[in-house]
Amino acid sequence: MTNTIEASFGTPAGLLPATLGVLGGGRMGAGIAHAFLLNGSKVTVVERDDDSARGAQERVAASIAASFDRGALSGDCGEVLKRFETSTDYAAFASCDLVVEAVPEDGKLKATALSAVAEHLSPHAYLATNTSSLSVSRLAEALPKPESFLGLHFFNPVPTSTLIEVVVGEKTSEETLAAAKQWVSGLGKTAVVVQDAPGFASSRLGVAIALEAMRMVEAGVASAEDIDNAMVLGYKHPTGPLKTTDIVGLDVRLSIAEYLHATLGERFAPPQILHDMVAAGDLGRKTGKGFYNWN
Repeated sequence: MTNTIEASFGTPAGLLPATLGVLGGGRMGAGIAHAFLLNGSKVTVVERDDDSARGAQERVAASIAASFDRGALSGDCGEVLKRFETSTDYAAFASCDLVVEAVPEDGKLKATALSAVAEHLSPHAYLATNTSSLSVSRLAEALPKPESFLGLHFFNPVPTSTLIEVVVGEKTSEETLAAAKQWVSGLGKTAVVVQDAPGFASSRLGVAIALEAMRMVEAGVASAEDIDNAMVLGYKHPTGPLKTTDIVGLDVRLSIAEYLHATLGERFAPPQILHDMVAAGDLGRKTGKGFYNWN
């Protein structure tokens, strides 16, 4: 199914930043780069080393080519990729209008990365984190311009997802929020604006359902497939909570659940089955096995 962000590309029409930076070129970072590239922005992805930068380059190039191959876009794939580059130097962010941090969901890692990025930003630039659950206000504490910082929680797969959760920190300015709403509109997506709270709206609700589904599997109430079918057929969810967990990654879900457990209480305590599967390396789609066999 083709959505609006794969229906047009060219020069940003005043809604998107002319130059976007992305810190981290993994699955999420590459997806963010893809979405902005197809809508006309120039994009730079910064990675930690040359091998990771090459991997990000290949990931984004393959994703863009796939959009052309399936007919979602017409024209010259090479022209789009001329607006894309990778680097291992944070100084590459100096010319960016917006930088989105997309490193793994670890508070200390994100705080350190954001502070390093902020040292290289121009005075007019905005900074965003793609965290799915961590406190935006806490991440802003060490930043020189917390008023120009907020959360932009993208969803996998970024190019075809129609939602971005915009998370407002304690010091996020009205100007920054207004700009974020424009970026989301420019990508052809819908913004859900939430105040900074553990898990925001999407992760908090999604994880609550997923954890209960895991407890049901653990207790032998039903199979993963039948639990998912109950939600897909009965409640019209596009994907069941356990298959979604496999797609997101069980390790990611465990990290979020542990954070919510610590901040919101026992109702978010991760079940033993989740601990055991992560310890065994069964992390879902990315390892070939989770609640489903992806091989």
